[in-house]
Amino acid sequence: MLKYGPVQFASPLILAPMADVTDRQFRLLLKRMGGIGLVTMEFVSSRDIHLRHKRLATILRYSPEERPISIQVYGSDPELMAEAARFVQEQGADVCDINMGCPANKILKGCAGAKLMADLPLARDIIRRCRASVSIPLTVKFRAGMDDGRLNYLELGRICQDEGADGVALHPRTARQMYSGRADWSRIARLKESISIPVVGNGDVEQPGDVLRMMQETGCDGVMIGRASMRNPWIYRQAAALLRGEAPVEPTLLDRRDLILEHFRLLRDEEEHRLAMHKLRTFTGWYTRGWAEGRDLRVRIASLESPDHFIQAVIDFFDAQAA
Repeated sequence: MLKYGPVQFASPLILAPMADVTDRQFRLLLKRMGGIGLVTMEFVSSRDIHLRHKRLATILRYSPEERPISIQVYGSDPELMAEAARFVQEQGADVCDINMGCPANKILKGCAGAKLMADLPLARDIIRRCRASVSIPLTVKFRAGMDDGRLNYLELGRICQDEGADGVALHPRTARQMYSGRADWSRIARLKESISIPVVGNGDVEQPGDVLRMMQETGCDGVMIGRASMRNPWIYRQAAALLRGEAPVEPTLLDRRDLILEHFRLLRDEEEHRLAMHKLRTFTGWYTRGWAEGRDLRVRIASLESPDHFIQAVIDFFDAQAA
């Protein structure tokens, strides 16, 4: 069973942090469906924490029902990162995670995220200072390297272990790859062979069966799932069934309708109008991806201006599907 320090998880399946996606409503929805061991908030800037940016109150909201929960921080200043780690602990998080893997240009320009893999002494200093600042489990998520000529994930993994990290997560693409090509799972296996702390694999987990395959092929201790969570929120429950040796259950049309409506009502009731509408459109695009009729719904909602009209459009869509 996956364990970070004294914190043990009921499942080895982890929700990956995703900006504008892994908010409180989505995390709560996944947690209620079952099968997930740890949820992670969308990542937070150490500078925003230092300045106590007003948006922190929204981003860092969570329900006790979501526990155990991880908060991921990013930045390039060791002192600010240590302060951010302390802040995460003060918020009551069960795990503090350091982002050393984000390949987005706006993060790289600040010498944070995956760019830290180009400066391992700085990465070490950040991990060391964060470890000294908190007593809760500390983890680090990183990529294979900046590019194919700078594959230093094994060295960074050993640094994490030496500096007292309780676990690591590896997305085995390089920063240059972004999300193109295929994730080389053999790198996860090599990292697992190189260090003794828990290793979580991430990348190209698209179906429930991919979870079982990754664990069998790499020996990793856990699996982190990102974008597939949006297309198929049942993936954790289905993968957990496979890990128990059971057949996964496919959601019915009614299951899909009820899940989307529950999510959208949470957004309507808890978010301000503009943000709620943005998220409603974003998640509708993901929830209906791959459906031949999904385009009709996406076209229809493009002109809607209220969450209530949005929800009614979803009800009408599923009524038509059932008919």
